[in-house]
Amino acid sequence: MHSVVVGTSGVTASDVLAVARGGARVELSGEAVAALAAAREIVEALAAKPEPVYGVSTGFGALATRHISPELRAQLQRNIVRSHAAGMGPRVEREVVRALMFLRLKTVCSGRTGVRPSVAQTMADVLNAGITPVVHEFGSLGCSGDLAPLSHCALTLMGEGDAEGPDGVVRPAGELLAEHGIEPVELREKEGLALLNGTDGMLGMLIMALADLDNLYKSADITAALSLEALLGTDKVLAPELHAIRPHPGQSVSAANMLAVLKGSELTGHHQDDAPRVQDAYSVRCAPQVAGAGRDTMSHARLVADRELAAAVDNPVVLPDGRVESNGNFHGAPVAYVLDFLAIVAADLGSIAERRTDRLLDKNRSHGLPPFLADDAGVDSGLMIAQYTQAALVSEMKRLAVPASADSIPSSAMQEDHVSMGWSAARKLRTAVDNLTRIVAIELYAATRAVELRAGLTPAPATRAALAAVRAAGVAGPGPDRFLAPDLAAADAFVRGGHLVAAVETVTGPLS
Repeated sequence: MHSVVVGTSGVTASDVLAVARGGARVELSGEAVAALAAAREIVEALAAKPEPVYGVSTGFGALATRHISPELRAQLQRNIVRSHAAGMGPRVEREVVRALMFLRLKTVCSGRTGVRPSVAQTMADVLNAGITPVVHEFGSLGCSGDLAPLSHCALTLMGEGDAEGPDGVVRPAGELLAEHGIEPVELREKEGLALLNGTDGMLGMLIMALADLDNLYKSADITAALSLEALLGTDKVLAPELHAIRPHPGQSVSAANMLAVLKGSELTGHHQDDAPRVQDAYSVRCAPQVAGAGRDTMSHARLVADRELAAAVDNPVVLPDGRVESNGNFHGAPVAYVLDFLAIVAADLGSIAERRTDRLLDKNRSHGLPPFLADDAGVDSGLMIAQYTQAALVSEMKRLAVPASADSIPSSAMQEDHVSMGWSAARKLRTAVDNLTRIVAIELYAATRAVELRAGLTPAPATRAALAAVRAAGVAGPGPDRFLAPDLAAADAFVRGGHLVAAVETVTGPLS
């Protein structure tokens, strides 16, 4: 099995995906173990001094003014984990929890947290055993890190609470650790706090959303091209020289993708035939501008994610000169903002895709296609209600685009008086990405049927490859009305699994 080695300088997005989704094993580098040991020596030296040091010999948050005597410090660390494991609601997905744990381990291995090497190794052992703590939907305000979610993970390290085993069954964490020969950790000074104080959950969800959106933006370029083809539109608007004079990088990429898909089509360029058009509708003509702006937003989000992946987020931190200093680096604002930005662009991409679908189904605007792409309109309703479903999804996407990061609710007796709500932004983005997949799948379903109804004209080679693949995947073509939900589910799985992009790339080569 593939292994990911965690050092002191952060990890990559590919590492996160390999562990969270691919089940890759995790190893600690020798450099990381040495850095952990060195930082721990500093923390233990400070713990032996009479002067209070936040997180080492004091309480937390609004209770930071109390100096904790040595005999109570282990209890303090256990208590912070137990009391902060206060999440509620549905369980969070396994891949999110694995990303959360792995990213916390990444920061621990930086040597900036003061955690012992043995604790870091236990974190790796739990991941490698396929043990997944039960983490709940609600509990993080995205400030002081994802406190409740990370606390539930730390509780598992202590052998407490519940976790899911590699077989998918939820059981007491202590039993699962024992079965895999993992000794529960006995937390010492600062370690409980260090396990909780990071933006790891929202960052993990950002990285996975970016991976999913990369597939979806390519898929949307393909379905936009298929719709243009089915509507007998012109591909002249995709010419590189037109996009070069408005030099947004994403716009040029989306136009180039669409042009590659349409190469060799006999369906494009008929906009002056039986129903003359000077220009195609915005949803067709401006597809690269809308999708391209979303791509550029994704580029900014990747920049933020890469910076976070290289960061050590904790409070306090152990600095290279031996100081242990408080800070505000746990604030989730940088990540929260881009999570919200992505929900906005995903909503707009879904919106323009739905408008193209509606145009394909309307006999007054589809340039010769049958009403609702039905076999016998009136007897058959065709794809009428598929578009209703798509519209319902778009409406939900618009609600999900309302930014979570614009909100803040003070906590901890006004000590934590401005929070990011980044975890909430991440949770709604996951739903938005799911819905966008369904929206693109419905456009694919409509556009492929419409292309097949254009008898006598040969679609582009890339279109033919997509048609062959989608039909081979069990998505039926034109014909009388039938139970539609299974077809739509198959189209969704086809897009979600990256099969649409893969089919087209057999002809076009890699899309950008």
